[in-house]
Amino acid sequence: MTDGPHRHRGRDLDDPTEIAEMVRRFYADVAQDDLLGPLFEEVARVDWSEHLPKLTAFWSRALLDRPGYEGNPYRKHQLVHERSPFGRAHFERWLDLFEETLDGGWRGPKSDQARALAHKVAFVHSKQIVGDPVVRGAEDGRA
Repeated sequence: MTDGPHRHRGRDLDDPTEIAEMVRRFYADVAQDDLLGPLFEEVARVDWSEHLPKLTAFWSRALLDRPGYEGNPYRKHQLVHERSPFGRAHFERWLDLFEETLDGGWRGPKSDQARALAHKVAFVHSKQIVGDPVVRGAEDGRA
C-alpha cells in the first residue's frame, strides 16, 4: 500500500506541510459529501482559497502550538446553523470523514491528538448547537 490514499501511511501530523495536506484532503471530501457539502457550498458559501489556510492555521495551532489562527469556530458554526439548522448527523458525518482522512494517511502522537480534538469539537459543537452531543467511546476528547 504505497500509492493512492495510503502513500503517507505512517507519517504523523508533526509539521505544517502534513497538516495542510490533511486539511486539504479532509475538506475535499467534506465539500463533495452529500450531507455536508451543501452546507459549505450553498449555505456558508465557503471560499476554499481563504478557508483552507484558516483551517490549516487552526490545526497547526492546536497540534504544534504555532501562532497564526485567530477566530471563533463555534460562532461561525452557530451563524450557519441559524440559516440552515444542523442535526446530530452533520457532526457524526464530519467526524466520520475526519477519521477516514486520518486513517488514510497519518498515524502517531500528533495524529492521535488530532483525532481526540476532533472528537471534542464534535462533542462540544453538537451539544451546544443542537443539544445532542456526539460521543464515541472513551476517546471522545473529554477530560
